[in-house]
Amino acid sequence: MSDVREAIAAAKRVVVKVGSSSLTTAGDGLDAARLDALVDAVADRVGRGSQVVLVSSGAIGAGLAPLSLGGRPRDLATQQAAASVGQLALAHAYAASFARYDLTVGQVLLTSNDVVRRAHYRNAERTLGRLLTLDAVPVVNENDTVATEEIRFGDNDRLAALVAHLVRADGLILLSDVDALYDGDPRAGGTRKISEVADESDLDGLKVGMSSSGLGTGGMMSKVAAARTAASAGIPALIAAAAQAVDALGAADAGTAFRPAGKRLSARRFWLGYAAGTHGRLYLDDGAVNAVVRRRRSLLAAGIVGVDGDFDAGDVVDLVDPAQRVVARGVVNYDVAELPDMIGRSTHELPDEHRREVVHADDLVPLGRR
Repeated sequence: MSDVREAIAAAKRVVVKVGSSSLTTAGDGLDAARLDALVDAVADRVGRGSQVVLVSSGAIGAGLAPLSLGGRPRDLATQQAAASVGQLALAHAYAASFARYDLTVGQVLLTSNDVVRRAHYRNAERTLGRLLTLDAVPVVNENDTVATEEIRFGDNDRLAALVAHLVRADGLILLSDVDALYDGDPRAGGTRKISEVADESDLDGLKVGMSSSGLGTGGMMSKVAAARTAASAGIPALIAAAAQAVDALGAADAGTAFRPAGKRLSARRFWLGYAAGTHGRLYLDDGAVNAVVRRRRSLLAAGIVGVDGDFDAGDVVDLVDPAQRVVARGVVNYDVAELPDMIGRSTHELPDEHRREVVHADDLVPLGRR
């Protein structure tokens, strides 16, 4: 067994995400047998000394049958209504299933603001941490009933990666209806299963598809993105089928493993790089990209060639290279209105009040290919 799989198998704190299609069907709602099988695997992992946070999709799917809805609704109000009914059913089902093992469940509903806004992020961190120290199993879901934008089922993959770092997990396991990552569409035949992703180059040329279940919209694309996010932050990740939950949560000898890259980021730097909302873009020349990404230096006005967005000093912005790729994120020290007269100018050419860095190195996080 590879060392990355051994690390996931031995993880003392692990986040497990399960998708809608693994728990529900459009016609019948929650599948009690599937849910119990997942809980069996989680409870076994807890019984072997690990702390588990379960990130569960399925609220809207669980609400379809009770409301006599034949399929995923298109309008936001009906989606929210289904989530309202389904979330209650889902929480009750988990509580009853975990009770078979004398395990207490704590429901945690999060919105995007809870991970985008720094103060909310820290509150969620404290709540989840305390639940774990009290030997409860936190069951996390996006708070779909109050979403202000179109609800996307695949968002829970990204949420799981954010939660994994938020609770300082030692591993992330993403379960769905697909057993692994392949180098093409496995339904077409003639494709190769990818056992391990060691670095970004292993993903070059892969065609990763979207969900076709009718219940979720994330598919393999969002799972790979979530696994890459976790791995980039130093957390090993595993993509496997929910039907393989026993193997995935046991010896981790199923699916596709993602090797962590580098050291684990601090909570602030992870939030800045992967959770914070951005308010604009700064376009850099090649020299500035080299300074920021490779030499980990502050961004100066001389290396900026363009500005876009509506931001104030203290907001988070994307830093973009000449090929239009986002290569870093950082906290900008100036309002957008101040920058046009500064860009491209050396520090000594600027007035005294504008001689500080545009983005300081301590408030800047280089990103891998996204």
